[in-house]
Amino acid sequence: MSDERAERIARFIEPLRVKPGTEVRLERDFDPRYKAGLKKRDGIELLRTGVSLPAEYQQRLAAQDTYGVLLCLQALDSGGKDGTIRHVMSGVNPQGVRVSSFKVPSAEELEHDYLWRYARRLPGRGEIAIFNRSHYEEVLVVRVHPEILRRQKLPDDASGRDLWDRRYREINRWERYLTDNGFKVVKIFLNLSKEEQRVRFLKRIDLPEKNRKFSAADVRERRRWDDYQHAFSEMLSATSTKWAPWYVVPADRKWFERICAAAILAHTLIDIDPRYPDVGKKARKELLVTKRDLEREAPAGASADPYAERHPSAVRAGGRKDRSTRKKRG
Repeated sequence: MSDERAERIARFIEPLRVKPGTEVRLERDFDPRYKAGLKKRDGIELLRTGVSLPAEYQQRLAAQDTYGVLLCLQALDSGGKDGTIRHVMSGVNPQGVRVSSFKVPSAEELEHDYLWRYARRLPGRGEIAIFNRSHYEEVLVVRVHPEILRRQKLPDDASGRDLWDRRYREINRWERYLTDNGFKVVKIFLNLSKEEQRVRFLKRIDLPEKNRKFSAADVRERRRWDDYQHAFSEMLSATSTKWAPWYVVPADRKWFERICAAAILAHTLIDIDPRYPDVGKKARKELLVTKRDLEREAPAGASADPYAERHPSAVRAGGRKDRSTRKKRG
């Protein structure tokens, strides 16, 4: 990718990044309706580009087999997590992506430390893992609902006043450990306005095909809106780091939300810059021997190497063009 194109993507997402060490207040610092001056008709083409880039770089990531990517998505109910995953990852190879959703912890999960169930779903090298809700639930919903914390069976000296600050530090250190070992961590908070959430809830009630997506529990959580906004603000302030930044994506316009998420993932992959591995001189010689054998099998009148004939520039790009590929057998 050209440096200019990579720089444009970086500039586009920069206003969304939470700068490490800054104190965030969501209602003051990030507008859920921000759209960078774009119109929806322009956004459709941008989204196509944004979807194609992760697909291209995922192939390199898998081939290199050195780095992994963990994408964390957080949002309130109806924030658009499922739709974002579906659109942004529509072009990638499903074999290289794993999506994990974290709901109420099981009895087994409650027998372990609070990061245990998340660590089990981390990506392997060459993979992209998406957490639909993530380990940040442990400083969000658990903070808003103390009854959940009580079920975690913490000893008395581990549940004092400094609990949340300590968890922020532990999460930061865990993410640093992951990045130090080649696993990039990128975190997206889908920032939805209270009014847009109300409209989306009503749509889920009004349309029969969307009834299944609505739960009365969603409305109960909505009553804790201010508590969640405070918890999100504290989390973003404490855990956006140089090695694992937070991006606050405006979520009131779904088309713009998806463009932003695609650009953030593309930026992460571009920064890794995965490369196809070089097979080495000995292996290359063996490939060329096999290539000549296959060329000799071409039927009369057929191209010895149809691909090389149709795509000569692609073969030249590797510096491995063989003159025999342009000859026809006969």
